Amino acid sequence: MSMPLTVRTERRGDGRVVLRAAGEIDASNIATFSDALSAATAEAADTFTVDLTGVEYLDSAAINALVPHADSLHIIANPVLIPFLHVSGLAELATVRPASDL
Repeated sequence: MSMPLTVRTERRGDGRVVLRAAGEIDASNIATFSDALSAATAEAADTFTVDLTGVEYLDSAAINALVPHADSLHIIANPVLIPFLHVSGLAELATVRPASDL
């Protein structure tokens, strides 16, 4: 059974924008995730954080949504996603850290 996607954008006390996602990101909900990324990009002054610590699965649609924003992203990911983020090449374009590094 797939986990529904939830996304929310917030501004931290230091003013930085954080997009938090939880669940699974795939073709069935990529429009929701892409819209949230676009909104966070518009809201952020420069770079922003995408918190994927609550994401248990993502597919290539999620990578394709993240790549155009890669220069602006700091990604904090569930450790199970780290190999996929490296193999996809996204870790070379954006700052990617496992959640355990926090």
